[in-house]
Amino acid sequence: MTQKRFYLIGGLVSLFLAGVISFYASSSPDGLEKVAEEIGFIDTAKDHANADGALADYGVKGIDNDRASVGIAGVIGVLVTGGVASVLFIRLARKK
Repeated sequence: MTQKRFYLIGGLVSLFLAGVISFYASSSPDGLEKVAEEIGFIDTAKDHANADGALADYGVKGIDNDRASVGIAGVIGVLVTGGVASVLFIRLARKK
């Protein structure tokens, strides 16, 4: 398998997982939230500075369909992460 084909397949699998499968992820609280509930300090939590952002809370602001909102947010996350990583890897490879 060529390197380009490997990256293409990996990228497509990542986009599929983020865009489709991510909607089925557990809706249970994460570890910190669970501990905060058990110990009793969950009521003191405050929203972070980006709580009203376009991609806050694992969704896209303005999209009412939960499945589409989560999927699009996942795809955006994969594309941005892949883009930033690609730029960094290319720049690091050129420094040699």
